[in-house]
Amino acid sequence: MATPYLSQIQLFAFTFAPRGWAFCSGSLLAIQQNTALFSLLGTQYGGNGSTTFGLPNLASRAAAGQGQGPGLSPRDIGEIFGSQNVTLIGAEMPAHGHGLVLYAQNNPASRSGSPATGNALSAPSNAAATAFLPGGTAGTTFAPNMVQATGGGQPHNNQQPYLGLGFCIALQGIFPARN
Repeated sequence: MATPYLSQIQLFAFTFAPRGWAFCSGSLLAIQQNTALFSLLGTQYGGNGSTTFGLPNLASRAAAGQGQGPGLSPRDIGEIFGSQNVTLIGAEMPAHGHGLVLYAQNNPASRSGSPATGNALSAPSNAAATAFLPGGTAGTTFAPNMVQATGGGQPHNNQQPYLGLGFCIALQGIFPARN
């Protein structure tokens, strides 16, 4: 493998960082032992800037390019954004409805007082149907409050499909020249 540029980030498909590399896991390094690397990274990934500086943290994150693409928000180098878990609230869901329609079950064998596959709630002419719709008439839509909101307000996982690989940063290598 050719000599990497100092601070070059590369993916590796093994479980260790090769010699001269470190995992991009947000580790803090001493400036005194890594002056050239500090001159490239500064404190944009953490550290106090007087004795320590941080490496990028790509653990449980996807890499994104800096700058601004068409129709996208501007992103600064070192900026952390996004979320692994999201709790949707009613205001974030598209407006929609879930109506129920009473229909006539013409097959008496499919009529039942308890839920079963292929069965209806009841026959419209059945007096017991008045609990659902007074004077039940086939083809009549139930009241809008018949189906209530659901959910427990818990966050759901928001990660894209992924394959685990190791992002590593070169701790040794050629100092990159500008232009």
